[in-house]
Amino acid sequence: MSHDPESATAAVVGAFGSRFGGSPDAIVRAPGRVNLIGEHTDYNDGYVLPLAIEPSIWIALRPRSDRIVRVWSIDFQELLEFQLDSLTRSPTPTHGWGEYVKGVAWALGERGFRLNGWEGAASGEVPIGAGLSSSAAIEVAVARAFCDVSDVSWDPTTIARIAQRAENDWIGLQSGIMDQLASAAGRRGHAILIDCRSLELHSIAIPASLRVVVLDTTTRRDLATSAYNERRQECEAAARAYGVASLRDLDAANVASRPGGLSDAAFRRARHVVLENARVLDMTIALPASDFARIAGLMDESHRSLRDDFDVSSPALDAMVSAAQGAGSVGARMTGGGFGGCAVALVDANGAPEFVSRTLQRYKAATGIDGRAHIWRAADGATSRKWGS
Repeated sequence: MSHDPESATAAVVGAFGSRFGGSPDAIVRAPGRVNLIGEHTDYNDGYVLPLAIEPSIWIALRPRSDRIVRVWSIDFQELLEFQLDSLTRSPTPTHGWGEYVKGVAWALGERGFRLNGWEGAASGEVPIGAGLSSSAAIEVAVARAFCDVSDVSWDPTTIARIAQRAENDWIGLQSGIMDQLASAAGRRGHAILIDCRSLELHSIAIPASLRVVVLDTTTRRDLATSAYNERRQECEAAARAYGVASLRDLDAANVASRPGGLSDAAFRRARHVVLENARVLDMTIALPASDFARIAGLMDESHRSLRDDFDVSSPALDAMVSAAQGAGSVGARMTGGGFGGCAVALVDANGAPEFVSRTLQRYKAATGIDGRAHIWRAADGATSRKWGS
């Protein structure tokens, strides 16, 4: 999970020249994301508070005069080639990186955009399955590439919705809008409050005295084959039982008791979502005010709720969060869809390196697993630049 823009650019430019000859016309990048708080609320029309992270997907590309797309993946050492006029899904039950590229092309076409072909070399710094939205990063990077070569205006919200459709309807993971919108619209030094119903965005400053530490359990999951879609179905069942369009329309008083006929599991899912929405809004006040006690309480409550009510934590995630809390974090919780991957911690900037060392030692002692940690700042969303400029 290293981040080195110069090395990443050199890698994709070099691979482009080796594979296609000559130089690319443009370099696009789209970042991963980490979510400070607001998990599994996005597909319930709720609130989330993610930030774009520095590790990104990078693509060096050049337009073609036809409607063929050719992309070389440095990471997988594979060439993807397809015709925009004859897009087909892979028949295999699991989807490789190329399905995300084709899915974005399909979703843009479904939106009515006339696309041009291109050739490019791609590489990623965002680890797969770590809960840092590698899939959204490649979707947004590919969308940025298509916008560049097809004279499509770049609007982060519009593009995020198109990328989400690729994830939902081409890949088959019924995720919300958070990941794609964070990757497309991130702002340096800020978290982004997203109202997932209206898609209204508000930048929330992260105090300079804090650092965001991503704590990788080094355990992995595949959301497309996990219980993610099951959780969404349970939330929808709960909304029907409460007689509302989505769980966004409920408050804490509504979920104090379970409606007749609603399973205990679906009731607990609803309780998590409703109380998590309230925690997100509380965090938008506590974070810029540097109210560290409240930040810690909110992140702790969020993790317990994800563990006990939403059932998406794991022993490794619980151990990492406990290690971070014991090592002196301002706040810590699991982040992402769950079942493995990463936790996120807010820590004092001056003590961040020592915090990392203590946390990983505690995690190793508890689990026998070597974890990883990275200290990052909030980054800008997707960008494009002419090569050589």
